[in-house]
This record gives sequence, structure tokens and C-alpha cells, in this order.
Amino acid sequence: MHDTSYSNMAFFVKHYLEEKSRTPLKILDIGSQDVNGTFRPLFDKPGWVYQGLDIVVGDNVDIVVKKFYHWKEVQSSSFDVAISGSALEHIEYFWITIMEVARVLKPEGLFCLIVPSSGPEHKYPIDCWRFFPDGLRALARYAFLDIIDAHLASERTIEPINADQWNDCVLIAKKMKLPFFTQMQLITKRYLLRKF
Repeated sequence: MHDTSYSNMAFFVKHYLEEKSRTPLKILDIGSQDVNGTFRPLFDKPGWVYQGLDIVVGDNVDIVVKKFYHWKEVQSSSFDVAISGSALEHIEYFWITIMEVARVLKPEGLFCLIVPSSGPEHKYPIDCWRFFPDGLRALARYAFLDIIDAHLASERTIEPINADQWNDCVLIAKKMKLPFFTQMQLITKRYLLRKF
């Protein structure tokens, strides 16, 4: 994790979760292994339960999933908040992962995604993608997440972060309450994606 990623997650906590500081919350961190830092301290509040998810056993990993595109180990609609920082660029088929994020979020649950829009190749073990706000908006729509905000952190009007080599791109979204027919479409889409 780089410094600006941590600062962007702190921004999310301050501006989107501060009013819930006395409310019990379950938080899932996707791609949580502590390689060079963790978001865990930001979520250390009474009543908040932070769990890290990754595909390998390691520091800051509470849930190890056997398949990164089908988290059988995580119950549907079980988390109030999902976060991910500096991980999606290392996932080959990130659009399948975003479907799992939407599945495990409770209705009205919040999602904060921080990804680089620039920067050098940094394989861990692979480095596949860079993102811009329009791409994150499209990704949210694909998973039927309601877009609250998508921006380059250096361009936001409240507490902008100076662009570094990564120039982080941030998505904040919420899981929508969907009509029955749309829920069935989403379940079918997830099922078919897992079959590839």
C-alpha cells in the first residue's frame, strides 16, 4: 500500500462513515494482506468488526478464499462496508470480483475502491490494469451498485491529495435495493461469469 492509498481510505472513513462511528458495522477489506501497510487502524472503533480477505494466508488476512472469483467462504449480504485499496489492478478479471463485492454487501452497504490511474508496473505477482473515473462508474453500473462518487483523488474539491506516481482513482458506491426481476438477472450473471 502506498501513502496516498491510506490517505484516500482515511478520507472515506471521515466523510462517509463518521456518522456511523457509534453503529455496529462489519467491514470487509478485499486484498488485505499486509505487504507494506494495512487499513485496519482506520476501522478500529468500538462495535466495528474489520475482516481482511485474500487468496493467501498472511498478515492481516482473516478470510482466505479458495477462488478469488467465487467467495464461498463469505455469506451473501453479510457486510455493511466493503473496501479495497491497491488490489484490483492485480486481479485479471476484476469485473467478476466486483460482482462478488456486490453479493456480500448488505442492501444499502457502502463500497470504497481505491486503484491507481498511473504508475510503473509493479507485479504482485501480476499487474494488469490502471483506472479512470469513467471506468469505475461503468464497473459500478455493471454490478448494479449506485454510484455516490468517482474521482481522481488529486482533483476532488474537498481535501484533494497531491497526485503522485499512482494518481489514485476512487469509487464510492452503495448496493442498491433491486426489484425481484433485476435480482434474478444479477444472480444469473454471477453464475455465468463463474463458469468461464
